[in-house]
Amino acid sequence: MADTLRIATFHTELSRKGPGLLLRDILDGDPQAEAVAEVVAHAAPDVLILQGIDYDHGQAALAALRDLIEAAGVAYPHIFALRPNSGMASGHDLDGDGRLGEPEDAQGYGWFAGEGGMAILSRHPVDLAGVQDFSDLLWKDLPGAIPDEGMNAEVQRLSSVGHWALPITIGDRRLTLLTFHATPPVFDGPEDRNGRRNHDEIVFWQRYLDGAFGDVPGHAFVLAGNANLDPVDGDGRKEAIAGLLADPRLQDPAPQRDGPAARAEGQMGDPALDTAAWGEPVPGHLRVSYVLPSADLKVAASGVVWPGEGDPLAAAATEASRHRLVWVDLVID
Repeated sequence: MADTLRIATFHTELSRKGPGLLLRDILDGDPQAEAVAEVVAHAAPDVLILQGIDYDHGQAALAALRDLIEAAGVAYPHIFALRPNSGMASGHDLDGDGRLGEPEDAQGYGWFAGEGGMAILSRHPVDLAGVQDFSDLLWKDLPGAIPDEGMNAEVQRLSSVGHWALPITIGDRRLTLLTFHATPPVFDGPEDRNGRRNHDEIVFWQRYLDGAFGDVPGHAFVLAGNANLDPVDGDGRKEAIAGLLADPRLQDPAPQRDGPAARAEGQMGDPALDTAAWGEPVPGHLRVSYVLPSADLKVAASGVVWPGEGDPLAAAATEASRHRLVWVDLVID
C-alpha cells in the first residue's frame, strides 16, 4: 500500500544577533518563533528542512523550536543539524579589504559561529551513518567552478551555509534528502563574487548527481532548500537555477501559493510561484525556495503556504518570515 510523504522547506529567518539569543527568545515566548510554529503546524510536513535558524552545539534552540511546534499540534521525534559554514572563522582576509575577523571573512557570511544555519525536523529517522556533508568542499574543487579570482582559493569553501545528503528511513524504504542554502547573489561589487558563488552552490547538485563526489543515491531522492535565485526575476546568474529545473533527473512540481497573487511592476515570472516577500519594487516577490523530487517519484500535490488577506493564517505567515513554507506531497510505494 502506497503512503503519502510531505516534504517541506522553510527559510524561517530565526537568527539573532549573538549565540544563545535565539534559545532565550524561544523560551521567553518570542512572537516570531510562535508564528513559525503555527505555520509549520498548519502545513504539517513529515520532513521539514529549515534555513536561517541559528545553530548551537547541543541543538538546544532547535529542540526548543521542535517543542513549540509540538505544542501547536505536530510532533517531530527526530531532529538533525550540522555546524554551518556561516559565521565560521577562516582566519584569513577573504574579502581582501585588509581587515580580519569581519563577517565577510567567515566561510559563510556571519557575525558568529552558527549564525543562520540549517536543520531538519522529521517524523522519520535520519540514517546518521549514511549522511554526507559536503560543506568543507573548497570552491576551487567544484568541476567547472567560476570563483572570484581575488579570493583565497586554498581556504574558501563553496558552501555559504552547507550542502548535505541525508538518507531518511521510511519503514522499509529510503529517501535521500539533498539540501542546501545558497548565498544571495547580491551585496558585492563588479567582481560578482556572491553571484558567482550562488551559481556554483546551485550547480554543485548537478555535479553531485553526475558522480563527481562519490556515490549518488541508488533510490529516490528530493532536492530541497533555498537557492536564493529566481529563474526569471531579480538578480543573479539565472542559468544555474534554469539548468537545475530542466535537469531530467529532477521534476519541478511548481508549487503555487494559497492566496491570490499579483505580478509586481517590471517582473515577468508567474507570481503564483513566488516564495519570498521582499520589498517592492526591488527585489519584489521572488521564487527562491524549491522542493524538487527525483524524476521517478510520483507527486500527489504541492503548494506554498501564502494565505491571502483575511485568511486566519495570514498574520502568522507574515510574522514568521519574509519567506514562505514550500511543500510537496509524494507517493512512496
